[in-house]
Amino acid sequence: MVSTHHPHFVLFPFMSKGHTIPLLHLAQLLLRHDAKLTLLTTKANRPFIAEFLHRHADSISVIDLPFPSDVEGIRQGIESTDKLPCMSLFWRFVTATKLIQPHFEQALNNLAGVTCIVSDGFLSWTLASANKLGIPRVSFFGMSGYSTAVALEVGAKRLLSGSESDDDLITVTRFPWIKVTRNDFDEPFNQPDPTSPQLDSLMEIVVAMANSHGLIMNSFYELEPLFIDYLNRECNLKAWCAGPLCLAESPATADGSSDHHDQKPKWVEWLDIKLSQGLSVLYVAFGSQVAISRQQLEAISKGLEDSDVNFLWVVRKCEMTNHVVDELQERVGERGFIVREWVDQREILKHESVKGFVSHCGLNSVMESICSEVPILAWPMMADQHLNARMVVEEIKIGLRVETCDGSVRGFVKSEGLKKMVTELMEGERGKEVRKKVKDVGKAAKEAMAENGSSWRTLDELINDVWTIRETLTE
Repeated sequence: MVSTHHPHFVLFPFMSKGHTIPLLHLAQLLLRHDAKLTLLTTKANRPFIAEFLHRHADSISVIDLPFPSDVEGIRQGIESTDKLPCMSLFWRFVTATKLIQPHFEQALNNLAGVTCIVSDGFLSWTLASANKLGIPRVSFFGMSGYSTAVALEVGAKRLLSGSESDDDLITVTRFPWIKVTRNDFDEPFNQPDPTSPQLDSLMEIVVAMANSHGLIMNSFYELEPLFIDYLNRECNLKAWCAGPLCLAESPATADGSSDHHDQKPKWVEWLDIKLSQGLSVLYVAFGSQVAISRQQLEAISKGLEDSDVNFLWVVRKCEMTNHVVDELQERVGERGFIVREWVDQREILKHESVKGFVSHCGLNSVMESICSEVPILAWPMMADQHLNARMVVEEIKIGLRVETCDGSVRGFVKSEGLKKMVTELMEGERGKEVRKKVKDVGKAAKEAMAENGSSWRTLDELINDVWTIRETLTE
């Protein structure tokens, strides 16, 4: 039973939509657990957060912190990673957030009775501030239990150091049914003897996470019990599974509408038309940070055109894509709809017409697909997406995988290969199998997030734990 007091949680998301959105969902969930909430952000990120949380504007305080203005290579006003001119600046952006620390501490000093700080794993420096002020800090961690456990095991056993080829299959000793390759990992982790400033930054994140009061994960225990148990018992990381966080809306507002505007987005109107025609739609999206070559974009366009499926494709807004997708739109007409702006992805996935998802397998996308009971055609690009894709296809079996021309997980996908796997997902026997499996997993996700479900109980336990710690520290 949760305390009758109202715990005060301070949430501080990393400045990236893929990291911010799940913490905004967590905020909605904490409100349902009778918590008081303060959310910290920066001036340029505030409008997105205010729009997202408009239903709860009277219940959540939002405080702006100044973002550093003199970071080399990052133009003033760029305060989110999806606005960076290139992803090579990502770690410079992460390092720059450390300059926010004095303002973060000042904001905390001005708040009364803070019970707990939940900050993104990339904001590892917040642990020192929390310790200074005697407030428990919990890390929000954006990887799945599967990917975290596999990455930790591979790193601890140095399993990537003995392989000849980047595509050789390597057995994960603690989980011998899992095979990975060096290409499932980004630099510097795929190097035999990894060293780099990036690795140093990541070690800071891991150490801060290990010394915090655990980590909140956007997952649910029933999805990956072996890996959550591994983190809790063998790694002693205290993983709190509170997800899928995209199901955090209260029953009163979980009506399928994404905002307070009367007018539906034009892509939803297009989906409505397809539904009225009895047609299925394939959703295609690779996230806001993935850069795709022009040659690969052209192959995607040709594959979608030749597949004869109805598709909704969300692409990054940049000059390189304009010509390719404009020509595709002209060729396919009403059979396709191409979007160049941010969308409410779950609104699309929940639409009855959407029956498949070509995805980069970011964890948010995987969870939203599960909750919408839409099978995935996995096409990982970077970071933990390769391990997530293995989880989706090989472990929980809710999706298929694109075929590359050379068999490598990072290989080029030809148009005919994409057409083949799109057709299999939407119409084939394997597509039927994963469609059935994702319905079962989606049902389990909803049960976990229901009152008295495993994720609901876990959040109750976390609130009680940090409340007890905070009271002890203030005695």
